[in-house]
Amino acid sequence: MSAVRNGAAQAGIGLGSAIAVAISWSLHKSIVWAAIQGFLGWFYVIYYALTRPGGLSG
Repeated sequence: MSAVRNGAAQAGIGLGSAIAVAISWSLHKSIVWAAIQGFLGWFYVIYYALTRPGGLSG
């Protein structure tokens, strides 16, 4: 398990980035937007959760 975690960390892939890319792809179907929002990671995930109906704000 530790080797997998270290490999992912070295590759720069985090959970926030993966979620951001998945959300971005489902909305925009654009590799460019997915890359930008994947770079932003958790910031984009939190923004998405706050601005969508049924998100964190209810």
